[in-house]
Amino acid sequence: MRRTEAAGGFAAILAHGDETSGVILIQCADRGRPGLLLERRFSPAGYVWEAVGPAGDSDGELRENYQNRRRKADPDLWLIELDIADAPQLVAEWAALT
Repeated sequence: MRRTEAAGGFAAILAHGDETSGVILIQCADRGRPGLLLERRFSPAGYVWEAVGPAGDSDGELRENYQNRRRKADPDLWLIELDIADAPQLVAEWAALT
């Protein structure tokens, strides 16, 4: 969140998950326009960020329904919004540091 704000963007936790578990779902946006939904998943190569849910600028209701289904499946889910140009690139850079 600090890196997003330092780069002139906005970041907010929309749903606070468990401190030690739970899926992380990043809602990317650029100047309020919806972008990708990224989810951190475990793969044989370690954790990766994958695009999930409806397409970037699709119907907001579809996006909300997807997020609600994920919250029901995982009540410990974290939902974080990053509103900055090229949010997926920022997530990739952050992932490379961890």
